[in-house]
Amino acid sequence: MLGVSFLSAFSILLFFSFVSSSFAVKPLAIPDEEWGYVNVRENAYTFWWLYGAQTSDPSQRLSKPLVMWLQGGPGGSSTGFGNFEELGPLTVDLKPRNTTWLRAANVLFVDNPVGTGYSYVTDKSAFTTNITGITDDLITLFRAFLKKMPVFQKIPFYIFCESYGGKYSSALGVALYKAIQAGSIECDFKGVALGDSWISPVDIVLSWGPYLYALSQLDEKDLQQVNKAAQATADAVASGQYTKATELWGATEDVIGTTTDNVDVYNVLRHNAPPFPKLWSSTETVLDLLYAQHVGRLHEGDLKELMNGPIRAKLGVIPNNVTWGGQSRDVFKYQSGDFMRSVISDVSMLLQYGVKVVIYQGQLDVICNTIGAEAWIANLQWDGLASFQKTDRVPLYPPSGMKDKETGAFYKAYKNLELYYIMKAGHMVPSDNGEMALEMVKRIIA
Repeated sequence: MLGVSFLSAFSILLFFSFVSSSFAVKPLAIPDEEWGYVNVRENAYTFWWLYGAQTSDPSQRLSKPLVMWLQGGPGGSSTGFGNFEELGPLTVDLKPRNTTWLRAANVLFVDNPVGTGYSYVTDKSAFTTNITGITDDLITLFRAFLKKMPVFQKIPFYIFCESYGGKYSSALGVALYKAIQAGSIECDFKGVALGDSWISPVDIVLSWGPYLYALSQLDEKDLQQVNKAAQATADAVASGQYTKATELWGATEDVIGTTTDNVDVYNVLRHNAPPFPKLWSSTETVLDLLYAQHVGRLHEGDLKELMNGPIRAKLGVIPNNVTWGGQSRDVFKYQSGDFMRSVISDVSMLLQYGVKVVIYQGQLDVICNTIGAEAWIANLQWDGLASFQKTDRVPLYPPSGMKDKETGAFYKAYKNLELYYIMKAGHMVPSDNGEMALEMVKRIIA
């Protein structure tokens, strides 16, 4: 199924063994790769994987920034999905990716929260239940990473993310800024880039109907059904019933599925792909179904075989009782009470601190669409907001579209807030429009 023979996998392992042994002979300030675990709390272990930037001279990596990538979910694996499906050096077929972000930066993938990807807990009491616990673990992880690799203390640092990772990144950015000001962490923190992010769930859910209606996915009658379900979700949040709101979020998606022939909420141009799973036993819950629809499908097929086969063998540090993605269902469930909470205040604080905040949106994304993003942006508490909203957008062209003026994105900025509208991309921007995503990264870190 994977298309990687045993001989090929064995050759890969030999290659990585050679690379590792060469480090011992001729160490680099920033290596080709490095990975490991951090025991962030009792019974909680976070896995990280660093790639050095692709340069002709390894010493040139010192002039490249460090980008941390945080996947969404909650429970989506950065070292798996983000790495092999979106922006790492190799595809799932282990072929070079022409649009890898390593062309512009050193990249650190983190399996977060604990229980995600190769990260794990040894007792269920160690699962996090809210963004505060997740942030504490990320700060502990990053402090340990900088201690192990102090070269990154002086190198510009950015946090990039996708989807629910926007909540992690916003909160981490605030905590990191405060830690730097307090002198407990030495880091050249430059900014946060929020990709199709789940920042204000209510604003986003209320935008689903209008977005789908504008694209002929709904008629007027269907729009009313979706809006009614979305409003019930918003009402549950307003009354503080956050777990119920998460379930009603799922119910709203069910209405969308019924009325749109199962439009793919990650790319509005697709329908019935992948299939929407159903509850398969009386012991399964609504949360099990939501997990299967949004996170479980990231842990199947070729990627699952790769991560639990050749990659696991290559890394050599994964405990025998840990499988990639084996605890992600629990991660999703334990966060259900926090899922519908907003982090607009964290984004506002970052702007007030003067930290660069970049928001980037895929044109074809449904679940975190641009209408929803515009709504929560309008609620930011920042003195530059009115001027930002009056700023004109400008078109951007990827290298392949320069000659014919094929618009790859629109861009607007005021002071430390930037917004990119990425054309021909759904929820997974680096995967759907890799060329424009890479050009965006180069602009942000320039």
